[in-house]
Amino acid sequence: MRKWRKTATVIEGLDQKSVDLDDLATKLKASCACGGTAKDGQIILQGDHRQKVRKLLVDYGFPGPSIEVH
Repeated sequence: MRKWRKTATVIEGLDQKSVDLDDLATKLKASCACGGTAKDGQIILQGDHRQKVRKLLVDYGFPGPSIEVH
């Protein structure tokens, strides 16, 4: 939860050298129809999209067990 008790989905643990976080954030925002940002090695999406983001990341080729979505 963030300021004013709004929920946010945070994706951490992605290798910034091998993944373009801005590009990935844009794809996730479009798929989840929400706003968000990529900064400090994290992708933050507005709203609770944990299950959908986990499935999308696996579909994009990320290994399932190493995905951290809060």
